[in-house]
Amino acid sequence: MSAQPSVKVALAQINATVGDLAGNSRRIVEFSRRAYAQGALLVLTPELGLCGYPPEDLLLRPAFMQACAEALAECAKALADCEGLVVVVGHPHQFGERGDVRSNSVSVPLRFNAASVLSGGQVIATYCKRELPNYQVFDERRYFASGRDAGQQPVVFEVGGLRFGLNICEDAWFDEPPGAAKAAGAQVLCVINASPFHLGKVAEREARMAQCAKAFEMPLLYSHLAGGQDEVVFDGASFAVDARGVVQSRAPLFEEALSIVEVSAEGVKGEVAAEPALEAQAWAALVTGVRDYIGKNGFPGVLIGLSGGIDSALVLAVAVDALGADRVRTVMMPSPYTADISWIDARDMAQRLGVRYDEISIVPMFESFKASLAGEFAGLKEDATEENIQARIRGTLLMALSNKFGSIVLTTGNKSEMATGYCTLYGDMAGGFAVIKDVAKTLVYRLALWKNEQGAEVIPSRIITRPPSAELRPDQTDQDTLPPYEVLDAILDAYVTRNLGRADVVALGFDEETVDFVTRLVDRSEWKRRQGAIGPKISGMAFGRDRRLPITYRPNL
Repeated sequence: MSAQPSVKVALAQINATVGDLAGNSRRIVEFSRRAYAQGALLVLTPELGLCGYPPEDLLLRPAFMQACAEALAECAKALADCEGLVVVVGHPHQFGERGDVRSNSVSVPLRFNAASVLSGGQVIATYCKRELPNYQVFDERRYFASGRDAGQQPVVFEVGGLRFGLNICEDAWFDEPPGAAKAAGAQVLCVINASPFHLGKVAEREARMAQCAKAFEMPLLYSHLAGGQDEVVFDGASFAVDARGVVQSRAPLFEEALSIVEVSAEGVKGEVAAEPALEAQAWAALVTGVRDYIGKNGFPGVLIGLSGGIDSALVLAVAVDALGADRVRTVMMPSPYTADISWIDARDMAQRLGVRYDEISIVPMFESFKASLAGEFAGLKEDATEENIQARIRGTLLMALSNKFGSIVLTTGNKSEMATGYCTLYGDMAGGFAVIKDVAKTLVYRLALWKNEQGAEVIPSRIITRPPSAELRPDQTDQDTLPPYEVLDAILDAYVTRNLGRADVVALGFDEETVDFVTRLVDRSEWKRRQGAIGPKISGMAFGRDRRLPITYRPNL
């Protein structure tokens, strides 16, 4: 009996930048050559890795589509001397010179989310994605047609005596595309992907691909994007499962990697990186989001308003991990209500991390504002107006420093605050990137504790243990206004993340009055959230790309 053929396959987990066709092409060629030097005959690169994901309305520009086609051809030529090497490249594709045709006054897009098979300096086959996701962060039906609309046939190609079938991301979550590849003779299924991260996604993804592999009785290879792109983050974690659905290879999370697996019709051999704890994944996602947003957009550094509270402390720790202490500057802006321990803890935190720390009192400006408005406010009690003035003074100072020195302001509001509107427009919401806008307050505490367990205690323990406060009036704490965060976050999880109606949330056992209070805050704060900075998505339902409610509506459910 002859031995079953086996092939070394490389899962090229790259960090692509949207629109950087030259840079992405170089990465694809570089990773492919490295894989070839290690004996790989097949290289799988991520979904739309040539142009970056998601390219959004760049796809509507004919010049962009033409440039993508030219970049693909150049990639093929650049690898022509690698005899016997086959490389799968994800890219946008269109048939003909135009991106659409008109029929009965209806525009029908002919752009496709595609993967081409390169060999011998040529494109030898092109597969167009059949299943187009159109939920949460995904908006593919706005840009792409299904491969079915082009009469797409399964793409199966041979490498080293094995027949490989090709799917793209969502295809493998359904039965028809992998089934069609199997029916066309595929012995191994290749799936290239750009699937934005959220907590729990790694396990969810592997479980579904394991089901697919078992259902069609063939190994499955999954090549995935890594890195950050605006408010989405890609975790990498490329993997391979055998025909029984057992994970036999997993690349590291949140970094570029070249994972070499040996594949036969019966089995897969490779190295399996550990799947980190959820806190570690969340931390790495935030670090990746900050590093790539700042780096890819060319900002020299960041500014953080440091308050002595846990939110700004967490943002500072993430920023230093992402950028290094030399690119992070902190500013403490005390008000008449700032406690001494806030000064002490803020200085301590900055010293522990080795970042620049400055103090600018807002007391003179606050008094000037109050004096200017004294006539208008005569006879009226102080309320949230005066609190918001303090926050807006701080926002103005940070933005002035940002304008003068070029660094971008990182805002420090968490998801619980953003959900309920417990934040000040043009105040603590002022800035360019909202690092923890998708991190619930209870998770903020978990991440702070987790970070301190990794070695040195970078966040002073008192910052974690003291009651949270905006310090905008005497003896203020968050719980003067909001329910305890354990209760608040549980209600928000039900109402926002799980999208349950009011009655369903109450049925979970929460106090009806509290549910009504929280859901009213969420509903009436949409207009404010819409004006906030973007930030990295780490949950299954982030404000912004995931959850898009109208601002003007009358909620009744």
